Amino acid sequence: MSFIDIQNEFMAHIRQPKTNPCPADVEDRRMAIYRELFFNNINGFVSSAFPVLKTLYTEQQWQLRVREFFSEHDCQSPYFLDIAEEFITYLMTSYVPKECDPVFMLALAHYEWIELDVSVTQADLDESELVTNQLTQSPLYLSKTARNLSYEFPVQHISEAFQPQQPSEQPHYFVVYRDKDDEVQFLATNAMTAMLLSIIDNNAGSTFAHVCQQVSENAPQFSLEQITQGALSTLTAMAQRQIIVTKNQD
Repeated sequence: MSFIDIQNEFMAHIRQPKTNPCPADVEDRRMAIYRELFFNNINGFVSSAFPVLKTLYTEQQWQLRVREFFSEHDCQSPYFLDIAEEFITYLMTSYVPKECDPVFMLALAHYEWIELDVSVTQADLDESELVTNQLTQSPLYLSKTARNLSYEFPVQHISEAFQPQQPSEQPHYFVVYRDKDDEVQFLATNAMTAMLLSIIDNNAGSTFAHVCQQVSENAPQFSLEQITQGALSTLTAMAQRQIIVTKNQD
């Protein structure tokens, strides 16, 4: 048996000990240490990344969710920080929902992962703060440490005491971003603000005039003057929080 075959046999048993026998030359007492160590590491990272979601299950149910992820999902990244994203990928692709899963499970899990992602994303050193009186003349960007989001559920309020049973009639819009002190913050927005930020995100470096024109084409019920006034007020507030930035042009 080659070394690769030995490794595969070892990991197959670690991941699914009930269906894959312990390697013949390793006593089960020692393998038990590895089984516990590997699973506990994964369980610790997943649990810390999704603290609210975890509280909505019994300990046995949660352990089962993590055990299925550990056994069934082939992670594409070797980095511990990517385990939360791998868990999201698993839930969205191959996980089979259970009766005890809340209807908002995917939305809440994604929101909790976004908070983690924003907290660890490296800032773009080319980004610079927008001075208010330069907003209409500068190329506009959504900060690398900001996320423009919408969900069918009020995920920011979900807890053991508040668990909506069906999607809201209207989407919930907000931005998760990292402030000047590197703290993750939450800001509720609305459909028009979400559209503004989406246009800037999808057309990085656009001018204020171009953004307003794009909004006008998507919201013909408003005059260009109304859109311009509203966009200036909204983007000024976003620039003050460094959600909207410009970039050094050197």
